Amino acid sequence: MFHTYARGFGLAVFLAAPAAAQTMASMQSATELGTVIGSEQACGLTLDQAGIEAWIAANVAEDDMSFASTLNMMVQGTAFQIEEMTQSAKTAHCAAVKRSAGKMGLIR
Repeated sequence: MFHTYARGFGLAVFLAAPAAAQTMASMQSATELGTVIGSEQACGLTLDQAGIEAWIAANVAEDDMSFASTLNMMVQGTAFQIEEMTQSAKTAHCAAVKRSAGKMGLIR
């Protein structure tokens, strides 16, 4: 499992490297939201679409052109990582994501 995670992390670093102008705050926001969205199906969540839009409006600069591509990479990476998790790891992951998604205002 570590090898799969490391491979996914390496891909994330490689793909994010050209976006030198992207700020750490933007990358963190994309990682946070991408983790929740990438977990939606596997964790049985129903995310509030208006909540997603509101969260982006509150947390992402209007001129941040890198956010969407980083978000997409994180959504896909999270979904891939979940497939490799043991049931216990998935249970812990989903419990944490559900709490975070609720705090972010993303769960209906």
